[in-house]
Amino acid sequence: MTHTILPHGGTLVNRLADGPAGGGERLRSVTVDRWTLSDLDCLAIGAFSPLTGFLGERDYDAVVETMRLADGTVWPLPVTLAVDETEYADVREGERLLLRGEDGKAYAVLTVESRYRPDKRREAVRVFGTEDPSHPGVNKLFAKPALYLGGPIELLQRPIPQRFADYYYTPAQTRAAFKEKGWKTVVGFQTRNPVHRAHEYIQKTALEIVDGLFLNPLMGETKADDVPAAVRMESYLVLLRHYYPRERVFLAAFPAAMRYAGPREAVFHALVRKNYGCTHFIVGRDHAGVGSFYGTYDAQHIFSAFSPGELGIQPLFFEHSFYCTACQGMATAKTCPHGAERHVALSGTNVRQMLKSGQTPPPEITRPEVAQVLITGLAESGRTES
Repeated sequence: MTHTILPHGGTLVNRLADGPAGGGERLRSVTVDRWTLSDLDCLAIGAFSPLTGFLGERDYDAVVETMRLADGTVWPLPVTLAVDETEYADVREGERLLLRGEDGKAYAVLTVESRYRPDKRREAVRVFGTEDPSHPGVNKLFAKPALYLGGPIELLQRPIPQRFADYYYTPAQTRAAFKEKGWKTVVGFQTRNPVHRAHEYIQKTALEIVDGLFLNPLMGETKADDVPAAVRMESYLVLLRHYYPRERVFLAAFPAAMRYAGPREAVFHALVRKNYGCTHFIVGRDHAGVGSFYGTYDAQHIFSAFSPGELGIQPLFFEHSFYCTACQGMATAKTCPHGAERHVALSGTNVRQMLKSGQTPPPEITRPEVAQVLITGLAESGRTES
């Protein structure tokens, strides 16, 4: 038996253009930000399958209200293109637009099939659970222009990352790699933080029941106080070099931006890893959360909203893990009989606070090699305030 999990929707989308788009026609252009470039890349390589482009109004309304596309396929987050309403008020359905990055390069062509003005407050409340502008996802949403354009895209060229370009695999490539390795079952792990001991514990626990671990750190835009992407990636590399079985782990960059949508984003992350070829997906405490906007295990509870088999990937739920000084090892409330006074809490927030105050995180929280990468990397990036 070989690895055969189907992409979400049954077909792996490919929107990479074979040659120059437009056949020489002169296209009106739209300048898009780094966030949208990340979405374009994910759409084109099939990470967002079954989407072939930005959501039109019918699909957008269905996703916001029901976490499904108009045809009933589960899809929890809007993927949209917002443009200036005054500048593009005369855009018509059927028109083709050239999407340029802030660097002036032409990255994609959008065929407009829908133009609409969203109710952003409704979107904020339904998708993020709040309209509080202190929520980074809500803040980003409210800052966007008022007009949405929907339709399929063709990617003319993938954005080239400044570092770690060799790790930007497409879902077709990761699927081929899993097949070559003979992995029938693969567990995916999403993170926007360096991997600390709690992450390592749940990853290795999951690895006991599957053939391979797909470590897929998010490399797109995050909020300002998150550890920079390059530093995160260096921390993963040094951790894998010293503490993981190389033949059972596959590291790949996830190009997307972080939305901080909590429960809905947990489902989104699971479906994306299904597209990359994973059969299982780890959901820990406060997955994709921010501040105190979501309950500790809300991101696990949301999966009960879908019938068995509907998502096509098996979520693995883990409780909050900690280092117990009495057990002298990692544990959770399920396995440790000792009181909270013996528990060393582990989180990315803890690590950032220690680094900010000039402390080296202890080995119970972060491996020494990872701590050194964080200290050096943050100092070099000028981001020690993270």
